[in-house]
Amino acid sequence: MTKKIEWYHDFINLKYKPRKTDLKALYYFKPAKGITKEDAIGRIASESSTGTWTTLFKLPPRMKKLMATAYKVDGNFVHIAYPLELWEPGNAPQLLSGIAGNIFGMKALDNLRLIDDSLPEEYIRSFQGPNLGIQGLRKYFKVYDRPLTGAVPKPKLGFSAEEHAKIGFETWLGGFDLVKDDENLTSQSFNNFYKRVRLMSKMRDKAEKETGDVKDALINITAETEEMKKRAKALHDAGFKYAMIDVVVAGTAAVQTLRETLGDYGMAIHAHRAMHASFDRNEKHGITMQFLAKIMKLVGVDQIHTGTGVGKLVGTQEEIKAISSVLRDKNVKERRHLILEQNWEKLKPAFPVSSGGVHPGLVPDEMKIYGNDFVILVSGGIHGHPKGPRAGARAAMQAIEAANKKISLEEFSKTHKELKEALGKWGRLHPK
Repeated sequence: MTKKIEWYHDFINLKYKPRKTDLKALYYFKPAKGITKEDAIGRIASESSTGTWTTLFKLPPRMKKLMATAYKVDGNFVHIAYPLELWEPGNAPQLLSGIAGNIFGMKALDNLRLIDDSLPEEYIRSFQGPNLGIQGLRKYFKVYDRPLTGAVPKPKLGFSAEEHAKIGFETWLGGFDLVKDDENLTSQSFNNFYKRVRLMSKMRDKAEKETGDVKDALINITAETEEMKKRAKALHDAGFKYAMIDVVVAGTAAVQTLRETLGDYGMAIHAHRAMHASFDRNEKHGITMQFLAKIMKLVGVDQIHTGTGVGKLVGTQEEIKAISSVLRDKNVKERRHLILEQNWEKLKPAFPVSSGGVHPGLVPDEMKIYGNDFVILVSGGIHGHPKGPRAGARAAMQAIEAANKKISLEEFSKTHKELKEALGKWGRLHPK
């Protein structure tokens, strides 16, 4: 008689009904050669909770209550329920170490992809979520009937602080709400962070005086965590309402820390997703953007990049709509193999952010995908305008107005020269 060495199958029970307090996760998996589906599923549930590769000398009976349970299999997709007791309240890094940890390195799996999780009410209550959220930011800008707008000075690196601020001023005068740093601009010798903040605040004040509108900036504070705190204070002292963080490279722990700091200042977090595609682009392995968006909303970002569906970056329109639902809806409905149900309780909704290869000719497409509750970043698509960034920003604002009035861009451009010039250069081009 062969001795039982492995106990992975103990983590499978297709008759199990998840409890209200369970944390649920959805995975796509592909077993390695010689590994059955049951073997693979058992390993995912085991290694992400209380298991190990072999039977043990002694196992306290209470351990049974802490085991994860694979309770539903749909082709190569498996649903796993985790007891709430496995998760430390308010600790996002620990959650990731569990459901997105060692399991990705197991030889028994050729591919594994964390699609989404569904967080129980008690767990959600241990996090702060967005500080201002959609409604708080709309109230700040006094903008309620259109997307918020922003642009990055392009090219993304190389401008001096003075040049950056001047381009920002032109962008604001063209009607945009926000001027944004790109992900790899922090505090270089040619564009020091603190100098950029000082000059941008002067240009912001001048733009507000000339336009009568609220203007702000998404200035990148990403650095070592203590330095980020200093940079956050500098932004607050200069009167800015936002700080931008490259949230993937900084990590959930740093984002949680800065959520506390910025929350004390009454500020919002703009989350750039730089590096996300290194683990979410492969459809069969890694984690999804919708999961990343969920975790970042949980730890406190007010808006996060989500793709365009029509621009230069990967991401389907279906995925973008799912991500937007995760960020904006209080009660998220399950979409098979895409997202799980989620009740956000009292956490505020967050803005999805469209960016990457957008120009005025694509604005109606973006608004069709997102509606009005999003932030649209049109960067190269204004700075490449034949008459410069101020005219480019005006063209984008005209495209938004046309889309809201359900007038074609071609028709609207007959009486709006900046839009006409933008269409003359790009038309309805989809960048690749």
